[in-house]
Amino acid sequence: MSFLSKMNKSKLLAAGIALALGAMLTVGCGGGDKKDAKAPAKAGSKPIYMGMFNSPTSFNPLLMPDASGRIMIRYIYEALLGQPEPYKFTPHLAQSFESQDGQNYVIKLNPKAKWTDGKPITADDVVFTYNLVANPKMQTSRGRYVAMLEGTSPAGKLLKGDKIPGLEAKDATTVVFKTKAPMDPNYVKCLLGFDIPIVPKHIWEKLDPATIAKSEVATKPTVTSGAYKLVKFVPGNSIELEANKDYYLGTPKTERFFVKIENGTNIVTDLKAGKLNMIAGGGVGTAPIKDIPMLEKEPNLVVKHYPAPAPQLLEINNSKYNVKFRRAVTMGINRQIMCDKLYNGFAYVTPSLYTKDSPVYDANVKALPYDVEAAKKELKESGYDTSKEIVLQVPIGNVPREQSADLIQQNLAAIGLKVKLQKMDFPTVIGNARKGNFDMLLIGLAPSIDPDHSAYYSKGSANNYAVCDDPKLSAMFAEGMAQPNLEKRKIVYSNIQKHLVENAIDVTLYATEYFTIQSKNLVGGIKPYWEGSWDDVHTWELK
Repeated sequence: MSFLSKMNKSKLLAAGIALALGAMLTVGCGGGDKKDAKAPAKAGSKPIYMGMFNSPTSFNPLLMPDASGRIMIRYIYEALLGQPEPYKFTPHLAQSFESQDGQNYVIKLNPKAKWTDGKPITADDVVFTYNLVANPKMQTSRGRYVAMLEGTSPAGKLLKGDKIPGLEAKDATTVVFKTKAPMDPNYVKCLLGFDIPIVPKHIWEKLDPATIAKSEVATKPTVTSGAYKLVKFVPGNSIELEANKDYYLGTPKTERFFVKIENGTNIVTDLKAGKLNMIAGGGVGTAPIKDIPMLEKEPNLVVKHYPAPAPQLLEINNSKYNVKFRRAVTMGINRQIMCDKLYNGFAYVTPSLYTKDSPVYDANVKALPYDVEAAKKELKESGYDTSKEIVLQVPIGNVPREQSADLIQQNLAAIGLKVKLQKMDFPTVIGNARKGNFDMLLIGLAPSIDPDHSAYYSKGSANNYAVCDDPKLSAMFAEGMAQPNLEKRKIVYSNIQKHLVENAIDVTLYATEYFTIQSKNLVGGIKPYWEGSWDDVHTWELK
């Protein structure tokens, strides 16, 4: 698609998503398992090569600390449900995921599913996984997702004992559980069904939950369940996967899958040379905007773009800097210039993490304005000592994001702040964010389509990059979780958006569109709904 047709395409897709959200609020999975028939991989099938900016910081499916890691986890681990489109769920480990009252659920597993060591995937694995997430000693970014279950705290940790009450394996393929109250079924299916991959009990139960994050089980997994198995990982360089020929939804059509970790400039070069067949998309693997027109002219490539919830953020350590300081920084940055200069209009200023493509986006919530004088006033009232130097950590690889750091440095100098840029690899930035070892840092997020983004703001969450500890905000997220349908949830999330903006919990710089660039002979690839792209990864192949 050319640049000239960008806006019409974006509007049509956004409208389609809106209709889908309104029409798909059903409880059952729907449909049968249409992918069971196994077709052996062709001998000598061509490998697929994908370009991506950053190394995964972990292969731990219960941590999922970054978008690069989330991509790779989708290849090697299975969740109960797939989600190729917003709130459209497909059977994966679960053949059905049903409730008659929105509170009591029954899950029936696919009896053909098994781990790569040959052992069956059972209801015990599902129960074990949810209980492990709720274990107070477990470092996880999925805690808030099990907070809907009885016997857990608002942070998703067990209040007592070592088991979630009401969560049971009735038999080898049947799981039952109960939520604290009737809830939007799509919320339950999105978070518990789609966003928590299941782990093998017979492997993980041997480990101390407190040490899992650093164990080889998390960093070099060998017993997995997805369409592909991890063969080799060279941080900062490459990832090699091989087909899981016993994959329960069908043997993958491509035997080998390679990921090249490189910056945007090299991605363009390799796409043109045929050394890459696709980009990862989703803000973690794309081409610089200036190169898109050139790539559109390449006869062997297909270039498309879609509206997407892909915000870039400046995180300010909330534990170090007060609200006045954070508001000063926010109003001191000219975010529109970034959209215009770095993205040629393929980005827009968004007030908060909730972008225009979120089902609860409130257009009446306005971003704090770019206002140098107002920023200076807020900075003075903050009491901050402007003689001190502030370090802004910048992950390398995403060229426009690196360029945005230079603009931020210049803008903040104009209001009296001394900002030093410190460029480093992405895993290091994420590690510092998790430890609260930073002043400010840049990060891109790819939030779930479900509006419960509490994992980014909850005390104790591994994804709380802002180091936020805001009881009022936590209470609002809990209220949003408890609503029975999307319409009632919208009211709560509108208030959350206002709170995020007014208190400048983080600085949402802009939201970008997703670009997909891939070889014309690639069957499959990245979908308009990026999070659901790997729903059918076993069918991808180069013709």
